[in-house]
Amino acid sequence: MRIGHGYDVHVFVEGRDLVLGGVKIPHDKGLLGHSDADVLTHAIMDALLGAAALGDIGLHFPDKDSAYLGIDSLKLLKKVGVLLEEKGYGIANIDATVIAEEPRLRPFIDAMREKIAGTLGIGIDRVSVKATTEEGLGFTGARLGIAAHAVCLIE
Repeated sequence: MRIGHGYDVHVFVEGRDLVLGGVKIPHDKGLLGHSDADVLTHAIMDALLGAAALGDIGLHFPDKDSAYLGIDSLKLLKKVGVLLEEKGYGIANIDATVIAEEPRLRPFIDAMREKIAGTLGIGIDRVSVKATTEEGLGFTGARLGIAAHAVCLIE
């Protein structure tokens, strides 16, 4: 058994869709990034790659590579899942937390879990997604962006 941790953060910007866990969330701002800036999926990918000692998403999907410009992060997550399979690892579970003052995410959590689980070919019961605020503290509390943490167990 191996454990991995991932963290990602993106700043809010005008004119982009807000995508978290592969789900488009209605909001007046999206997140800035080379891909779709799906902070939740990025944290999960880093946790999985870290658990397998395979580096991080920057190594596998560099933001200087135009092939990843605007890409759906679930496509990248699928590739990470394939890398793990090739190394003989299975995913025991993923536990992720999105940190955002806005928008409220509870109505979208189950759809995020379904997308992540489906992309990785695992049961939804192996994927936990939670959301919290920082009670007005820090950059997420100031509504400047969104952060996400993820841990995973692979075997």
